[in-house]
Order: sequence, then C-alpha cells, then structure tokens
Amino acid sequence: MSETYLKDALSTLRESGVRITPQRHAILEYLISSETHPTADEIYRALEDDFPNMSVATVYNNLKVFLNTGLVKELTYGDASSRFDFASHDHYHIICDDCGKIVDFHHPGLQEVEHLASHMTGFKVNSHRLEVYGTCPECANMKRQ
Repeated sequence: MSETYLKDALSTLRESGVRITPQRHAILEYLISSETHPTADEIYRALEDDFPNMSVATVYNNLKVFLNTGLVKELTYGDASSRFDFASHDHYHIICDDCGKIVDFHHPGLQEVEHLASHMTGFKVNSHRLEVYGTCPECANMKRQ
C-alpha cells in the first residue's frame, strides 16, 4: 500500500512542477511509512546517516513543499513542535496527554457532521478537525506500577 502512496505522491509533485531530489524522495518515503507523526527534527535524525550533507532546514523546506501540494498535513496540538502526517486519507487523531503520542483512527460517521453543519448554517464546509485526548496504554501501565 505504501508503494502506491509513494508513486502517487511523486506523480503529484511532478505534476506540480516540483523536481524529485533524493532528499525529497527519502523524506516523503519516511513520512508515508511512519506511524508516529514525526517532527522535522525527528525526520532529520532518521535520515541524517543516509544524507550527511542534508540540514534540518532542507527537511523544513521540503515539508513546506509537501504542505503546499497537499501531500502532508501539519499537526499542531499545543506543544512547541509541529508534527507532520502524510495525507493518505481522511482520519482523526487521539493524543496522549502524558507522552504526546498521536494515533490515527477513522470514523466515517463524522462526515455526516459536515453535512449537518452545512445544512443547518448554510456554510459550504471545507474541512473539519477532530482531536481526542487521553492516556495511551503505555502511559497508563506506567502509572499503575
């Protein structure tokens, strides 16, 4: 599945006139395969051995390109660092209050909320965002010990 996402994402970049550099390819591949919603610094650290001449600024600049083409979403949940999520499909996030871990989940019923909101207000709904907060299983286990 991630190969298809990568192929489609690279096509989107080419269609947008964006040149595919080895660094861009690696950052995109990392985001697609990551389930952790990494920060730019985490992406940099994960790839620095393969690209010793790449800087954190290069990662940020490429993330900006991906944001502008709609391939990546920037997640800001109150802490100082933005996290990045490959925009493969509509989904929501549950965030651990203790460690900051973010996990994806999908609930198709929430699309009905957009339709209802549009119907009740006359707005043309462009998007919505749902965040659920709690304690992840790992942090809950640590608290019990």
